[in-house]
Amino acid sequence: VAQAYVNQRKLDQEVKTLQVQAAQFARQTGHWISMVENFNQALKEIGDVENWARSIEMDMRTIATALEYVYKGQLQPS
Repeated sequence: VAQAYVNQRKLDQEVKTLQVQAAQFARQTGHWISMVENFNQALKEIGDVENWARSIEMDMRTIATALEYVYKGQLQPS
C-alpha cells in the first residue's frame, strides 16, 4: 500500500509538471501563430505597394508618351 501511495504521488507530480509544460507550449504556439499572421499581413502590404507602384509606373509612361507626342507635334512645321 505504501508503494502504491508513493507511485501515486509521483504520478500526481508528473501530471502537474505536464500541465505546466502544456500551458507554456500553448502560449508559445499562440505567439508563433501571431507572428506568422503578422508576417502574412506584411507580405500582403508589400504586394499592395508593388501593385500601386506598377499602376503609377503605367500612368507615368502614359504621360511621358503623351508629352512626347505633343512635343514632336510642335516641332513639325505647320
